[in-house]
Amino acid sequence: MAREIFSWDLVDVSAPTIGAYLLDVKDPYPVLIKLSKSSSLWERRSAILFTFAFIRTDDFAPTLEISELLLKDHHDLIHKATGWMMREVGKRNPSLLRNFLSEHVTSMPRTMLRYSIEKLPEIERLRWLKKTT
Repeated sequence: MAREIFSWDLVDVSAPTIGAYLLDVKDPYPVLIKLSKSSSLWERRSAILFTFAFIRTDDFAPTLEISELLLKDHHDLIHKATGWMMREVGKRNPSLLRNFLSEHVTSMPRTMLRYSIEKLPEIERLRWLKKTT
């Protein structure tokens, strides 16, 4: 019997492991894009968190693409998860994070931005935040 995921903690615990299976898929984008456009909050959150497996292999393209698709999402739990994954990208490739921010800072939800810039130097964080006011 299949069970539905019904909370952020279940998604967060399982998504990185499940996402690792997508590393062996020839083209993971159709799955990620379909999930990111789902009406289910948990499927959308899974889409971005599945990309953590790619981040861990220094493949940032899936995270960047799914993050762009989720920029206009209305739910705070999506903003937090997307910001978290962008922060992980920034830990490994700060220039990629800065490029993403340069392109999207004015359209990012504030929570997404705050999570994304959390590990940047304070002066830089303040500069990014000022661009949204």
